[in-house]
Amino acid sequence: MPKGNNLVVHFKDKQLIRHKKRWSQIMYLYYLLGWKLKAKYFTSSEKEKDEDNTYILALDGDTDFHPAAVMLLIDRLKMYPLVGAACGRIHPTGSGPMVWFQKFEYAVGHWLQKAAEHVIGCVLCSPGCFSLFRAAALMDNNVMKTYLTKSTEARHYIQYDQGEDRWLCTLLLKQGWRVEYNAASDAYTNAPEEFKEFYNQRRRWTPSTMANIVDLLGSTNIVAKRNKSMSKLYLLYHLFSMASSVLGPATICLMLAGSFTFLLNIDGSSAVVLAVIPPAIYLGLCFKVKSNTQITIAAVLSVFYAFLMLVVGLTIISSMVKEQTILTPSSIFVIAMSILYLITGLMHPQEFSLVFYGFLYILCIPSAYLLLAIYSMVNMNNVSWGTRETAPAPGAARPAAATPQTRVQQARSTVASFFRKLRCCRNLCPRASREEVSVSQESLTPEGPQPVSQPQNTIVEDVEAAVEEQRHEEPAFTCPHQCWVSQLQSISEDMYLQEDTLDQDETEFFGELQAKYLYPLPEDKEKQKKITNDLRELRNKITFAYFICNALWLVATFTLQFLQANIFIRFPKVTVDLELTEEFITVEPIGFMFILGFALLILIQFLAMLYHRFYTLIHFVAFEGTESRTSKTQSKQVTDSEIDDTDEVLFPDLLSRTHDGGTLV
Repeated sequence: MPKGNNLVVHFKDKQLIRHKKRWSQIMYLYYLLGWKLKAKYFTSSEKEKDEDNTYILALDGDTDFHPAAVMLLIDRLKMYPLVGAACGRIHPTGSGPMVWFQKFEYAVGHWLQKAAEHVIGCVLCSPGCFSLFRAAALMDNNVMKTYLTKSTEARHYIQYDQGEDRWLCTLLLKQGWRVEYNAASDAYTNAPEEFKEFYNQRRRWTPSTMANIVDLLGSTNIVAKRNKSMSKLYLLYHLFSMASSVLGPATICLMLAGSFTFLLNIDGSSAVVLAVIPPAIYLGLCFKVKSNTQITIAAVLSVFYAFLMLVVGLTIISSMVKEQTILTPSSIFVIAMSILYLITGLMHPQEFSLVFYGFLYILCIPSAYLLLAIYSMVNMNNVSWGTRETAPAPGAARPAAATPQTRVQQARSTVASFFRKLRCCRNLCPRASREEVSVSQESLTPEGPQPVSQPQNTIVEDVEAAVEEQRHEEPAFTCPHQCWVSQLQSISEDMYLQEDTLDQDETEFFGELQAKYLYPLPEDKEKQKKITNDLRELRNKITFAYFICNALWLVATFTLQFLQANIFIRFPKVTVDLELTEEFITVEPIGFMFILGFALLILIQFLAMLYHRFYTLIHFVAFEGTESRTSKTQSKQVTDSEIDDTDEVLFPDLLSRTHDGGTLV
C-alpha cells in the first residue's frame, strides 16, 4: 500500500482454529504479544518498558474515527501507568427509528453513566468497537491466562463468550488495572437498524453484563484491595444500579398502572393487575414459541406501548393540572429528569441535537426495559450469534465432495473469493469506479470447488432459521464512506498482492500456539447435550429469581395501596404557582423511596458528568497544544464526510509520533 504500509488479510479456517470470536482474539493477542513483542525483545533489558509503551487498538470493521481520537487514548495510557485500557465516545450510525433510539441511548450512557464510572471509580467495559489496550496489562498474570479459559460450564458460555470485551475488562479490573473513558475521542460505528437485529444484540449483552457485574460484586473484598480505583462504596453504587435494572419491569408496570388509574378512573389495585397481564402473557409465550415469533410479538406490543407511553406523558401533565400541584412524586421525577437531560445536552453542545431523539426514547421505554428484559432472560440459554452459526435449512442439499487442492490452489481460491466480496462493496459505492480492483481474474480463478466448512462447537437450542436468511447474506458495507477497499484503491494504483511465507521460527510458534490453545475441540455430542440442558436449567433458575424479585416488588406496592390509610408519607400540597396550601398529598413509602434512590443515582451521575466535562476540556486543550502546526493544519481540513479520504495522509504522522514513546499495533 502507499506510504510503505501493508494490508494483511487473514482468513480463519474453523477446521484449524476454534470457533467463536474470543478465540480469534486470543490468536491475535498471542501473536502480537507473544511473538511480535516478546520474541523480538526477548534479550532486551528494556523489555518491561517496551511492554508498557506498546498499545493494541481494538475496533470493529465498520468503525470510523479520526487519527486524533487514537492519540487522545494514547495520551491517557502514556500519562498514567496504571491505566490498562481506555475507550472513547461511541456514536451509532445508520438510519431509521431503531438507530434514533440508540443515538439517545448511547448519548445518555456516555454522558452520564460512563462519565460517572470514570470519575468515582473506573469504567467496567471498554467496548471492542473502539478501545486501546496496554500490552503490559494484557500480559499480566491472570489476564490472558484466564482469558483463554475454555467454557466448560453453562455460566461460562454466558460470561466468557457472549460479551468477551466486558469479560476482558473484568479481568483487568480484578488484576488492579484501571479502565478509563475519554469523551473527546470520537468513533462512529454501525448500529442495528432492524428490530430483530437489535433484540438479538441485546439478548447477548444483557446476560453478559449481569454476569460480569455479579462476578465483580462477588469479589468485592479482593477487587477493592487490589484495585485502587474500585472502592467498596463504588461497588455499592453498582449494586444499587443493578438492583434498579433488575426491578425495571415492575417499575414500568407501576408506571403504566398509574396511567390506567387516571384514564379509566379505576382504583390502583385493579390498575396494577391490568398493567401486569400483557407482560405476563408475553412471558409465558416466550417459553413456548420460537425466537422469531417472540420478536414479532414484542414488535407488535412495542407499538401498542408506544401509544400508551404518549398517553402516560399526557396523563402526568393532566394530573398536575387537575390536582393543581407539581409536588407529586411522578411530577417531580419527570420535571427533574427533563431539566437534567437538557442541561446535560447543553454541556455537550456538539451533540445537543441528540436530545430531540429523547422523545422517541421515552416512547420506547416499555419495549426496552420490559419486553426486551423478558426476551433476554428467557433466551439466555441461546448462546448463538446469528444465522452464521445455525444448521443448514431442512431439506437443503449437502455440498458436493471437494476435489483435493494444493496449497497454492487453495490460496488462489480464497483470494478470489475475497475479491468477489470486495466487488459487492465496490458496487455499493458510487465513488468507486469499475476499474478499481486491479487483480487479474485469470490469475485468481479457482481450479476447483471449495469445501464448505461446517460450524463447530456451537451450542444452540433453537437452530431453526429462515431459508431466505440461509441463502442471502447482506453486504457488510452499505454506505459509500464505509467502503474502505474502494477508498484505499482510489489512493493509488500501485497496490498489488505479494506472496510471502513465514520463517521457520514463526511457523513453529504458530504450530505450538494452535496445538496448545487454538485447535478445535473434538465433537462430543454427549457433552454438548449436557451443556444444553445445563444452560436451560441455569436460564430457569435466573429467570425465576429475576421475575420473583419483580413480583415481590409489585405485591409489596399492591399491599401498601390497601394500607395507605395507615402507612403513608405525607407532603404539603403546593400549587402550580408554587403557593403552599393547607392540604396534604399521601404517597406509599416503597414507591417513594425507590424514586428517591433512583433520583439520587441520577444526581450522582450528573455531578460526575460536570466534573468529567471540565477535565476532558483540560485534556483536549493540552493535547491541542502538543500537536505540530502541520498536524493542526491537516486536522482542520478533515470533515466527517472526508475522514476515509484523509486517513492515509494522517496515519503516517500518527505512526511516526508513536514511535517515540511506544508502538501502536
